[in-house]
Amino acid sequence: MISRAVRAFGVLCLCPFVAVAQDTIPQGVRVGLTYDPSSRPGVFITAVGGPAGDSVRAILARDLDFGDRLTVISAEAGPPPTGAINYALYAKLTASAIVQASVTPQGSLHVAVHDVAGKRVLNVGDFAFGTAATYSSAWRMAVHRASDEVERWVTSTRGIAATRVLYVRDQRLYIVDSDGANLTPVGVGGTALSPAWHPTGRYVAYTQMADDGTHIVVRDIISGQGRRVPDLGGSNVTPAFSPDGSTLVYSAGDDGTDLYAVSPFGSEAPRRVTVGHGSPSSSPTFSPDGRKIAFTSGRLGHPEVYITDADGTNAELLTEKAAVEQPYRTDPDWSPDGRNVAFTSQEGPNLQVMMINVRDRKVRQLTGDARNENPSWAPDARHIVFTSTRSGAKQLWVLDTESGRTRQLTRGAGVARQAAWSPRMEQP
Repeated sequence: MISRAVRAFGVLCLCPFVAVAQDTIPQGVRVGLTYDPSSRPGVFITAVGGPAGDSVRAILARDLDFGDRLTVISAEAGPPPTGAINYALYAKLTASAIVQASVTPQGSLHVAVHDVAGKRVLNVGDFAFGTAATYSSAWRMAVHRASDEVERWVTSTRGIAATRVLYVRDQRLYIVDSDGANLTPVGVGGTALSPAWHPTGRYVAYTQMADDGTHIVVRDIISGQGRRVPDLGGSNVTPAFSPDGSTLVYSAGDDGTDLYAVSPFGSEAPRRVTVGHGSPSSSPTFSPDGRKIAFTSGRLGHPEVYITDADGTNAELLTEKAAVEQPYRTDPDWSPDGRNVAFTSQEGPNLQVMMINVRDRKVRQLTGDARNENPSWAPDARHIVFTSTRSGAKQLWVLDTESGRTRQLTRGAGVARQAAWSPRMEQP
């Protein structure tokens, strides 16, 4: 969050998001509790006052649970919501922090977090709903931002609730919130594949299949306006934005493909990045500093993941040849902290999601049940969204790479695949 974590615009709507934390604690107040890093601090969310308070509490609880850094204590275990804070009682409930929230008459969510051991207020913030209607996409995003700040106040690491996932279902684009709510079609028309987010969160790029071939389209999801970037004929697929948003790299060619770079909003001719001598190169992904690109190439006669400087020099093999008859490594995605590249690998009879450390080249298998592919990192460099058949049909699942916990993100008819996790959705 992306880092890909940059300023972003509201998605689709419909209208830009306006919620932003306003720190009301004096300077010098420490953020983050002191706790055993091998544990997950317990958090108790008290009853939320004001309109839709129960829904706000439910969203906060779900967001903090899905972040996998905190343990949300059941509301039924707590004391009545009235009266002074009884820190000793909450300590007996194993709570390290208490979250108090209320919807104010001024149209904001007021949140205070208490440090139970320190018997004090840790931090306070207000998250404006603006003119958003209750339960609307923008209203929910304001609550998600509050959740992310609560997680930061308690653990010193910002959450990922205020993010969205762009994906393909039956060759059409959709966006869904990180908790699986607010499924929204992207009105691109026709067949769309291999979507990618611009680091602002306002634009997306994707492959459009048309009668005259495949093209790369950049679309403003606020205005709905889209434009084709200059292409080279033949195949034009798998776009990826640079971290600063000034460059779009994609795969293009006819007899073999290479990576080409172009301005996503300009009209200059594409610049060649890789030279594959007739072998296919595709699926580029930038390092967070923008200096390198990981990509898939078949220059060894089978797909492997390579790394090159952003200008195409110093290409080197990242994934070593697998001890299988037909090695297959593809779909790389560089983690926002720069440490790892996730990718798809043929492991036995099925595809699985793997992770390789860029520095020491140690490989870790992240999935094992059914067929799993197309990984995309969340902004926290800890969670991955991927396509899996573990529920029967291909659906999107989210994996916590530290604990191994998984949860299903999409449901319903049709095949869900080729997910791209958004940057954090900030105030424009």
